This record gives sequence, C-alpha cells and structure tokens, in this order.
Amino acid sequence: MDSDRTGQLLDLIGRAGLTPEEALAILNSSLTRNLGFARLDAGRGIRAVLPEIVLASGKTQDELLEVTGSLLERTGLAIVSRLDQRRGALLLERYPRGNYNSRAGIFVAGFPKIEPDPSEGSVAVVSAGTSDLHAAEEAAVVLETMRVRVVRLYDIGVAGIHRLSETLPAVREASVCLVFAGMDAALPSVLGGLYRGPVVAVPTSTGYGTAFGGVTALLSMLNSCSPGICVMNIDNGLGAAAAALRILRRDG
Repeated sequence: MDSDRTGQLLDLIGRAGLTPEEALAILNSSLTRNLGFARLDAGRGIRAVLPEIVLASGKTQDELLEVTGSLLERTGLAIVSRLDQRRGALLLERYPRGNYNSRAGIFVAGFPKIEPDPSEGSVAVVSAGTSDLHAAEEAAVVLETMRVRVVRLYDIGVAGIHRLSETLPAVREASVCLVFAGMDAALPSVLGGLYRGPVVAVPTSTGYGTAFGGVTALLSMLNSCSPGICVMNIDNGLGAAAAALRILRRDG
C-alpha cells in the first residue's frame, strides 16, 4: 500500500473515532474466533490459496461439529479432512447439504467466494493404481471445491505402461500434473520425462513389506531421474492441491 492510500485509510479510521490499534483489533477479531480449544482463521483464504481446512484427527465429536459450524457461519465454506465413515456420517447428519467423499475422507459444506476463471487451465490428477485413490481423491475434491477444472486419469501405472499412451494427450493438455503412486513409485519419473509442465509427485502408503508405509515411494520420488519434480509428503493430497493452486493462481 502506497503512502497516499495509507494516509487516506488512517484518515477514515480517525473520522470513525478509532485509534489505529483499535481498528487493528476489530479487524483481527473479524478474521479470527477463539473457540477455547481452537482459534479459527477465517481470513486465511484472503492471504493464501486455501482457506483454513479442518483436520478431523485428534478432535472430539463436539469439537469437530463446533469448528465446522463456526467456519461455515464465518466464511460460507467448511472443508474437513481425514474423516472416517462414522464422522463423515455425523457431519452429513448435521449439515445435510454438504458432501462427504468416503474414499478421500473429506467433507465439504458451502461454497468458496471465488469466480471460476475459464482461462485458468486444468489440473491432471493421475494415479498409478486404484489403491492410490485415497490421496488422489483428496487432492481432486479440494481442487474442485476451489473451482479448478480437474481431469482424473486413474490406474495408469508402469506395471502396464501401455495404458499411459492412451492418457498422455490428456495429461499434456493440463496446466499442472499431480501424480500419486506407491510401491516403487516410478510413474512420476516417467511422466516427468514426457510432460513439460509442473509435476507434483505424491507418494502413497500403498505397497507390501519393504514399501514401509510409503517411505520407499517417497525416497524413490526424491531420487527421480526426471529433474524438477516437486515431492509432497506421504498421502498428502491436500498439499498437492495447494501446490497446484499456487502455480495456477500465483498472480491472485
């Protein structure tokens, strides 16, 4: 903000009979809410590409309902992640107009205050297998909630590499490619060599024995021979969605 506009703002605050400190306190109180067990950050969606998203893990049933309702009331949108079936059903019962994706473990109620931009481009959400869809769908649901056009391309892993040729044209049309893979996690390296755009790789906890709950996939992606691939944490579809939004909306 330049000095002229700062002066105008301070003048308006003074004419309202407020000190700058009082105005800041009012602004902060409108963007945050102290629930005792949590401090809601209703202004996060203004400063960042994603609004505050509720992590269900570790919260009691009452806390989960209260924080979801408060976000919905304050912002018109509540996204709750890492839900099991029981808690997903609980939120649906309380907020029947919401949607619960059981595979992704995500509940969404309300809508973001965002106008979709038809020129923005799309995100390809690619999975090596159907066992990776818990993380892939987490990313896809978050992106669709944020009004991003998503193209799902599932079960095209390198064990049946011929499947990739059928979907490669659709990948190349996307602005960003999110790749989800477990086991040896070779798919991001393959796509990194065939697709020029940003590739965000997400290791999943899929695999046997020495997959070590996704650690092997994570190390494989970090050691990819395709340079420039970005790697998220294990099963972190939400982080991948945020990365895609940062790429698409970096000028927002």
